[in-house]
Amino acid sequence: MTKPIITNDAVVLGILLGILAFVFRTAKSNNPFWKKFYTYVPNLLLCYFIPSIFNSLGIISGEKSKLYFVASRYLLPASLVLLTISIDLKEIMKLGHKALVMFLTATAGIVLGGPLAILITAFFAPELVGGAGPDAVWRGFTTVAGSWIGGGANQAAMKEIFAVSDHLFSAMITVDVIVANIWMAFLLYGSGIGQKLDRWLKADTGAIAELKRNMEEYRSQIMRIPDLTDTITVMTVAFGITAVAHFMSDRIVPWIGSYAPGLSKFSLTSEFFWLVVLATSLALALSFTPIRRLEGIGASRYGSLFLYILVATIGMKMDILAIFESPALFLVGILWMGFHAGLLLLVAKLIRAPFFFLAVGSQANVGGAASAPIVASAFHPSLAPVGVLLAVLGYAVGTYGAWICGIMMQFASP
Repeated sequence: MTKPIITNDAVVLGILLGILAFVFRTAKSNNPFWKKFYTYVPNLLLCYFIPSIFNSLGIISGEKSKLYFVASRYLLPASLVLLTISIDLKEIMKLGHKALVMFLTATAGIVLGGPLAILITAFFAPELVGGAGPDAVWRGFTTVAGSWIGGGANQAAMKEIFAVSDHLFSAMITVDVIVANIWMAFLLYGSGIGQKLDRWLKADTGAIAELKRNMEEYRSQIMRIPDLTDTITVMTVAFGITAVAHFMSDRIVPWIGSYAPGLSKFSLTSEFFWLVVLATSLALALSFTPIRRLEGIGASRYGSLFLYILVATIGMKMDILAIFESPALFLVGILWMGFHAGLLLLVAKLIRAPFFFLAVGSQANVGGAASAPIVASAFHPSLAPVGVLLAVLGYAVGTYGAWICGIMMQFASP
């Protein structure tokens, strides 16, 4: 990769925060142009897309920068804590079975979409999905299946299970990141026109609306202007629980690796898995205590800030020009994602599921715990924990789903 113009992460962080400031200031502007513009384009989508342009132009580099690692390991768990401590778990449970149905539909769309995409491509151009041994294209796509159902740990597991060559694996990572992020952009755009999509789906959004309404009422009852002590308290809770989650995951993972290595197929040897699960679980426990009242001094607002910084660092990892380097592989990936999206729309229409369930169910598979809460919070900050809970479920089924998908792709390949 060509060396970017800016390599100092302090400068890169300043650029990303400048982009966020630009987006939020213009989104609040009374200028007719901006008011019309943000009627159709969600500000969250721009926070993700503009950094990708900077990366594609070689100004900054998501590959060289360590900001994504910092944001995903420190700011993400802190954000999940702050977005979760004020949640009403009983209200989340009232969302019903449609969230789970859409999640499982999303998984089925990945498992079935992979072999179908290879089959279609092989019919028209078999050389595009050929190859032999460790360089067989179908083997490489098993790692994409692992990533799109579970996450990085499942992706690595597929590489070992199906003996994928390092060269092919590198190309598949690019396909994975680009196609998944393009799909995420569509979901974020969809969040901006969610009401129109819900009308088309004839969806019952009553439970979601009630959860958002209850959250707003609770916030208004306890809201007050925070002072420095309040802000320090919020940060202490956020990063204190993050510290505990890191401390525990650093000990749980080696223990499982030594005494129960077979659990690796459930992603239970992934430190990131435990980090997300522990931070969310501890925050859910605290939501039953007086700490829940930290929402009154802006806990979820700080959590949203951390989440938007994560969004910018995710966008920074996307090179929108890379699609021209391996167009054949991207064609298969786009066909695959297209089937996934089509199946989700069909099932959502049949069961009248809100677009929120479609978007979060999909992202809990394709994006995992790093981006599922981002998509969920695009609808409302109080809905972020729904994305986390479904993403954790994705980790559990990822290896099995990806393995089944891999076997089917092997039979579908020429």
